Amino acid sequence: MGLRTCLLGLLALIVASKGSYSPEPDQRRTLPPGWVSLGPVDPEEELSLTFALRQQNLERLSELVQAVSDPGSPRYGKYLTIEDVAELVRPSPLTLHTVKKWLLAAGARNCNSVTTQDFLTCWLSVRQAELLLPGAEFHRYVGGPAKIHVVRSLRPYQLPQALASHVDFVGGLHRFPPTSSLRQRPKPQVAGSVGLHFGVTPSVIRERYNLTAQDVGSGTTNNSQACAQFLEQYFHDSDLAEFMHLFGGNFAHQTSVARVVGKQGRGRAGIEASLDVQYLMSAGANISTWVYSSPGRHEAQEPFLQWLLLLSNESSLPHVHTVSYGDDEDSLSSAYIQRVNTELMKAASRGLTLLFASGDSGAGCWSVSGRHQFRPSFPASSPYVTTVGGTSFQNPFRVTNEIVDYISGGGFSNVFPRPSYQEEAVVQFLNSSPHLPPSSYFNGSGRAYPDVAALSDGYWVVSNSVPIPWVSGTSASTPVFGGLISLINEHRILSGHPPLGFLNPRLYQQHGAGLFDVTHGCHESCLNEEVEGQGFCSGPGWDPVTGWGTPNFPALLKTLLNP
Repeated sequence: MGLRTCLLGLLALIVASKGSYSPEPDQRRTLPPGWVSLGPVDPEEELSLTFALRQQNLERLSELVQAVSDPGSPRYGKYLTIEDVAELVRPSPLTLHTVKKWLLAAGARNCNSVTTQDFLTCWLSVRQAELLLPGAEFHRYVGGPAKIHVVRSLRPYQLPQALASHVDFVGGLHRFPPTSSLRQRPKPQVAGSVGLHFGVTPSVIRERYNLTAQDVGSGTTNNSQACAQFLEQYFHDSDLAEFMHLFGGNFAHQTSVARVVGKQGRGRAGIEASLDVQYLMSAGANISTWVYSSPGRHEAQEPFLQWLLLLSNESSLPHVHTVSYGDDEDSLSSAYIQRVNTELMKAASRGLTLLFASGDSGAGCWSVSGRHQFRPSFPASSPYVTTVGGTSFQNPFRVTNEIVDYISGGGFSNVFPRPSYQEEAVVQFLNSSPHLPPSSYFNGSGRAYPDVAALSDGYWVVSNSVPIPWVSGTSASTPVFGGLISLINEHRILSGHPPLGFLNPRLYQQHGAGLFDVTHGCHESCLNEEVEGQGFCSGPGWDPVTGWGTPNFPALLKTLLNP
């Protein structure tokens, strides 16, 4: 199709629509630290952009999530298939027709949809994309620890007003890949060594959370689990094999990943990717494991968004997914954050357990109109995921009670209201905590997180054939908790029950049964005179630092096994 025809088609739609609008006026578009522009992209270069189409029947979907996730409901455990979800949320015929006509007029080609028909990913030249999305100016940027290249626009884009009721947002313009907050802490000092451990390994986790050698997958079910990370990192099978050789001797385990979704390159392994795989497969031992890997994607694609598209395009998925990705809520547009939340709701309706790291900045901190406030993280703040905080041993060298790891992310969403399932627990905390920060620092009526926690301090990881000690972050606690949920799913499947699905309604109804309550310690926040670096503090019951607490596996299995 010639450029003249494209221009005429676009002009016709814009004129007919009498103006344009900005779908994401509130999206942060500043260049993240450590990124630099390499200049404008050649106008003839090809781009892959993702168009999020307006869905239908979202209130009904929300009701169904509640019904299939509430143990008191007759529909509990009767999850939707991807075809059921598609039937419910599929965009209207008018939306599909209008958007496809618009894209065709612009010269878009090789457009691919998903099973639920609510995303379209199309190829265009940079020239065509900038005509299609007035205001956008695509540059190539380089940054991040791995010095990766991405194509993005730091300028806001416009859409024809006629599309306002049909398109939520366009992916591949603004959001940059996240960076890891995982850190290697200095080794604590200790005198003497009798009866001590020197860092968290699978055997330390199994001892603390009361797993026996028999608490492994049977190898006889179709049970599976997955981790997904979006940091342009690889894991190496050889590192996994070495890790299991060093630390997996006292329990049955698998030494290779069952399936990699995405491209696994030959670059150096990343510590975060290695950690995710090694601890998911040692906590959820002997269970088939998938890895969602983002390296090798096109420069204009957003890795997290691509993962959501994969979930919307596969009928058979692992039951448990652990994800160590997060962004500041305030850095994301309202259109994007609400749509991603809907994607997480779709996953919950299908009985997927999504576990997200709560973040490694405590309550967080930012300045709004000259006043400090705490800074919630997303998707940790989504009401449709189970968010995992972090703990440390009271004595760093002994398998003792746990206390708060000061980095453990937690707080209250400024976007999502408090879901009904946590009403009682959060009100109880707000009414009883003796150390509440000033109310101006947080939105007490928002979705509160985390929901649970696990050890996040002092892990051993094998990366590029080298054992690395003292790795810390909620990126460690999340795959550990996920692996234990996979073990419980194994028992449920063998007993003829469905997998656990979206956990939160059940966790809150059972008031944290099966979890060790963490009652000591506070996490970090704003370094100012008013709060002096202290965020929220843990206490009896649920709190926004460690949730309901950390797993006591036999008790958690008992409370989650039936029905």
